[in-house]
Amino acid sequence: MSSYPQLPDSEFIIMQIIWGQPTPISKTQVADLAEPERGWKPQTVYTLLNRLVDKKFLSSEKQGKERFYLPLVSQEDYLNQATGRFMDTFHKNSITGLMSALFSSGVNDDDLTELDAWIKENQRKES
Repeated sequence: MSSYPQLPDSEFIIMQIIWGQPTPISKTQVADLAEPERGWKPQTVYTLLNRLVDKKFLSSEKQGKERFYLPLVSQEDYLNQATGRFMDTFHKNSITGLMSALFSSGVNDDDLTELDAWIKENQRKES
């Protein structure tokens, strides 16, 4: 897996939009999806798309009068790396430290049930 730069929130939002849609996706479609969520003008979205191309998160191809984008980085790969960076930076790679922070912020019974089911499922996969 490659190492990706950490994205600013605005660029990450654009990537989330693209990851959630069939691709290739046009710049107009991205702008239309970003506008109701963030109130961004099309030119703001186009600037963010260009930055993501420069950072090699997206490829771009002009077809007629429209520009289309394809993700070069999968959502899973990016989130796995960002999670690892978060764990290292804030919890010194300690799952116990992470769990302690989660519990102090208000984990509820439903969360614990879901976590327990996830642990059991993953233990079965490893066996």
